[in-house]
Amino acid sequence: MPAEEASGVVPREEDSGIVLGEDGLARPAWASRDPLLREYYDTEWGMPVRDERGMYERLSLEAFQAGLSWVTILRKRPAFRAAFGGFRPETVAAFGEEDVERLMADPGIVRNRAKIRAAITNARATIALRDEGGLADFVWSFRPESTPAPRSMAEVPTTSPESVALSKALRGKGFAFVGPTTMFALMEATGIVDTHLVGSHRRGTSGVWPR
Repeated sequence: MPAEEASGVVPREEDSGIVLGEDGLARPAWASRDPLLREYYDTEWGMPVRDERGMYERLSLEAFQAGLSWVTILRKRPAFRAAFGGFRPETVAAFGEEDVERLMADPGIVRNRAKIRAAITNARATIALRDEGGLADFVWSFRPESTPAPRSMAEVPTTSPESVALSKALRGKGFAFVGPTTMFALMEATGIVDTHLVGSHRRGTSGVWPR
């Protein structure tokens, strides 16, 4: 799920099933509370991302999110994009210590030195992966044979064998801040798995998985 709390997952509330919105559309409770989250859920979350820049941006933002709410990252996303050159890997890969200090002084983003350095490290690792087909194809190669079909938030997993394997593989390629839970959140966000609740108006809309 888009992460509401640390490690990329929404809290598993007892009442966090399907909510029928004023527009007549069914969504999970977490996507019904805030207009920004609702827009993200309705238009972005779970849709396939198959380009390098898009995958690198989402990987970066999932890492910055760890320990924070996902809505905080969404609110800061325009500032993140400006600060990180639109998340173009070549741009971020060229960042040096002056850029790290610039980013640490930017109140519009999450000012965490380790995560900033990880974004730079991961940009360089993304470029290196081009010799093996690229970051997007690499991440998609860990698509499972089936996807969960949760009916409540309690049934939504936070990791999977594939996210564990992806985490290990990316670390082997020089990536940082790519733990199994963060990678499962990335897989959810980019359509590699579909954890929309059964009954949600978004279930199966990615074209990757059937309803």
